[in-house]
Amino acid sequence: MYSEKVFDHFHHPRNLGAMADATAVIEVTNPVCGDLLKMWVLVRDGGVSDVKFKVEGCIPAVACASWLTETMIGKPLAELRCLTAEQIELGLGGLPSASRHASALAVAGLKRALEELLC
Repeated sequence: MYSEKVFDHFHHPRNLGAMADATAVIEVTNPVCGDLLKMWVLVRDGGVSDVKFKVEGCIPAVACASWLTETMIGKPLAELRCLTAEQIELGLGGLPSASRHASALAVAGLKRALEELLC
């Protein structure tokens, strides 16, 4: 059902936790399934120097958030604006159609963080 990469990110999530000195803290939910993503982002010199997350949700929600945070670190904010749910899914080796809400939640979290950081 899920790829090895999805299970790896679920069982060994990268950047799990919270951060006291974050530049931005965001929270997004999926009202249909109830998944919740909270993300702490630290920006230095126009790029993401650290990011942490917590998820209350399904296996792919954790995996998508983990993959996203791993991808965000070291990237300029402008580059992250183009990241899509499809790229997250590809990075995880695909998701079943019933689980695509997880990549949408991760991208919604990213977009919310960028709105807060760039506005």
